[in-house]
Amino acid sequence: MSRSQLDISSDSLSLKDISSSSHPHDDIESALDTHSDGGPSYPPQSTPVYIDKTNNTTTTFELRAVPTYLSDRSRRPSSLKRETFEKSIHTITVNPSNDDSCNSSIRVDSAPDASSTVVNVNQVSSNEASSADVRATQPKLTKKQQQRYSMLHFLALCFSTWLMGWNDGTAGPMLPRWQEQYKVGFSVVSLVFVGSCFGYICGGALNVWLNDRLGMGKIVVLGALCQVVGYVIVIPAPPFPLLVCAYIILGFGISLQGAQANGFIGSLQEHMSTKLGMLHGSYGFGALTSPFSSTFFSGFDNKKWGYHYIILECLALLNLCFLIYVFRFRRQEEILLEGGQEPQSESVAQPHGANKYRQIFAQKSIPLLTIFSVVYIGVEVTLGGWIVTFIIRERHGGHSSGYISSGFFGGLTLGRVGLMWLNKMVGAYRIIIFYSLVAIALEFTIWFAPSIIENAVAVSLVGLVLGPMFPLLVSHMTQILPRWLLTACVGLVSGIGVAGSAAVPFITGLLAAKYGIASLQPLMISMISVMLLAWLCVPRGARRVE
Repeated sequence: MSRSQLDISSDSLSLKDISSSSHPHDDIESALDTHSDGGPSYPPQSTPVYIDKTNNTTTTFELRAVPTYLSDRSRRPSSLKRETFEKSIHTITVNPSNDDSCNSSIRVDSAPDASSTVVNVNQVSSNEASSADVRATQPKLTKKQQQRYSMLHFLALCFSTWLMGWNDGTAGPMLPRWQEQYKVGFSVVSLVFVGSCFGYICGGALNVWLNDRLGMGKIVVLGALCQVVGYVIVIPAPPFPLLVCAYIILGFGISLQGAQANGFIGSLQEHMSTKLGMLHGSYGFGALTSPFSSTFFSGFDNKKWGYHYIILECLALLNLCFLIYVFRFRRQEEILLEGGQEPQSESVAQPHGANKYRQIFAQKSIPLLTIFSVVYIGVEVTLGGWIVTFIIRERHGGHSSGYISSGFFGGLTLGRVGLMWLNKMVGAYRIIIFYSLVAIALEFTIWFAPSIIENAVAVSLVGLVLGPMFPLLVSHMTQILPRWLLTACVGLVSGIGVAGSAAVPFITGLLAAKYGIASLQPLMISMISVMLLAWLCVPRGARRVE
């Protein structure tokens, strides 16, 4: 069988048939001349072909010059030396035709100090073939049908996110009732948040692994099923340790759903920023409506506060059925195609056999984005939860103080939907800095102004400026991260970030047990400052590698 070799350099390309030579390297050396700049040159040739003398078949190869818009490194004249030429050759196995007996070897020359990368083109071809199979198995849909399915996908994720907000908005009014029933202090009742934190971290870390094996449709159903199980445990007002275990399960399920929802919306090519704002606005709306129910049931004696979770259980079952009906256990590529978006092939850019976790954390911005996400979500949930206890203890508010939590989440919802025009006008990077400074100033007024009305208004305004930050974070990630890692990165950052909704409230409980609930505002100011510092270190708009 003949073997062809493709010699590629930054100056020119050629294909040389060396099957007749007994010493292939001699042919290569004889073909190499030296430019005045020291780079190799090749004799001009016509359109290169591959001839299989066994089967008398011919395959034509089309070679293209390196585009001039690439980086300086790719345009630099080659300075390869003869003695290092053989050491800088990587082999790529290809299959130029459908005949399995016809194989060729492509030789790629690179700088001697370049890291060796082996790409299995057969693997890439199989992945492209699988993408083609996905398109082939999908029924032919009209543009109107695709738009209808795309809207259905978005509404299903919005309802799931709304239920997450309902879950997080429940904790604030319930904390005083839990302390009274279980006769525990601030630090012990905060173990509920520790359980949630553990579940969130496990869900965020496992989401990347599960995404490659199960796909989006199965993962969101798994998360919704965990929510159903968790609420079943909480309904009878169980012993406190079992309550903590239930919140571990709830945290795991919510983390999976949140990671997949953010990753899916972040992968959209049309109206991505607008849909992100509306998606997170649905979270705020859920957290806004939840305190009306949880505040009402928290006033009941004995274990009747658990009746509130009957409502949550019904909503969780509806969410489970909705996700099964809409996504039907399919992978994200199939869902995107149903909505009219061609799935992008990620396998071409990924080194074969590479560990995805290693690739994600090789992105220098990921730790900073994760810190920002953890602190932001922690501040959001802590203010929405512990502010009720702060108003009752420090401002001597009554049972209706639980509605202040609704004011905070109402501002959160309004900010995510109503300030999108300002975000687009100013830009994500600068507007987050502005919002953070305004939030710090408002927290100072809550700390030093002993007025329930002023505190309630200021808390709502804090929610207004905090609201747009997380959608802006996800939108900024789409600009600085590789497209083929985007879903995994957004899922990991948002999944682990949800752990902040448990970690920061737990820290608040520990400080409140030692210094009193008045320590809430200094903690919030310091957390927002840490969030601002992390954001200042995030790249403004690094070139995204495709």
